[in-house]
Amino acid sequence: MTAEEAVLGLDTSCYTTSAALLDREGNLLADQRRLLKVKPGHRGLAQSEMVYQHTRNLPDLLEALDLSGRKVAAIGVSAQPRPREDSYMPAFLVGLGMARSLGKLLGVPVHRLTHQHNHMYAGLWSVGKTAPDRFLLTHISGGTTDLLLCERQADGEFSLEPRGSSIDLHAGQFIDRVGVALGLPFPAGPHLERLAGEAETPYPLKVWTEGGNLSLSGPCTKALRAAEAGADPASLALGVEQAIGQGLGRVLQAICREEGLQQVLLVGGVSANQEIRRCVETALAREGISLWVPDPRYSVDGAVGNAWAAVLREKQEGR
Repeated sequence: MTAEEAVLGLDTSCYTTSAALLDREGNLLADQRRLLKVKPGHRGLAQSEMVYQHTRNLPDLLEALDLSGRKVAAIGVSAQPRPREDSYMPAFLVGLGMARSLGKLLGVPVHRLTHQHNHMYAGLWSVGKTAPDRFLLTHISGGTTDLLLCERQADGEFSLEPRGSSIDLHAGQFIDRVGVALGLPFPAGPHLERLAGEAETPYPLKVWTEGGNLSLSGPCTKALRAAEAGADPASLALGVEQAIGQGLGRVLQAICREEGLQQVLLVGGVSANQEIRRCVETALAREGISLWVPDPRYSVDGAVGNAWAAVLREKQEGR
């Protein structure tokens, strides 16, 4: 019996080690992930510690993949954070090195992508949509608040061009700083969301915006002072969510008007927050702009997007 083919995705981001398998039609066969460990009270890891943990985690995740009756036909991997020549983080070398080694040993193609393209393709795979030729990718996480114009190129690939961002803190940093100040574990996103669900009213926090840019350092400072002064934690958590969501909504409206866009794809760990999603969707609906929101599991870091991108590239190249 001939083994059926599968496509492997790998991603070693700043805080998650991931491996995923799709079949040639894009059906999910396996999705293995492991969060990196951060000591209580700390707000992150040094790159050297990330590399160490990814190096330990990745073999375990690959061994957990069930390849019974299947063979790997291609590999998709995050090679760098962003599509820029100067974009580099050591953490991504762990996944890239494993992909190169497996590709050579198995004699299969290795498709290199960026972490942002991985999120884009994971989002498109999750919502089950074919991307329009032009749309806005909103990537919000602990390390990014990137509002990117996506345009299909002649070769079928998508360029990602910055159209807006936070001028200081990223959305995930805002959440983590306030969350840790409230005694929540790092990364604080899911814990802060649960806490916010207990609030009756949000603590008021205002976000400055202009065009496609927003500033989060001011409301973060105000929130930290409020936490120290004994403000209600649940109210403060909800205030942080709404400040981010409403600020994002305004800048997305401005960019879509400027670029003539009708479609926004929301990805990244912070975008899994339901209150932030609600605020953004409400703002865009007022402008008649459609928002695609993936399943929260495929909004956060994972390798499914790299596997899906590799499936699509293999089809495009006739393999």
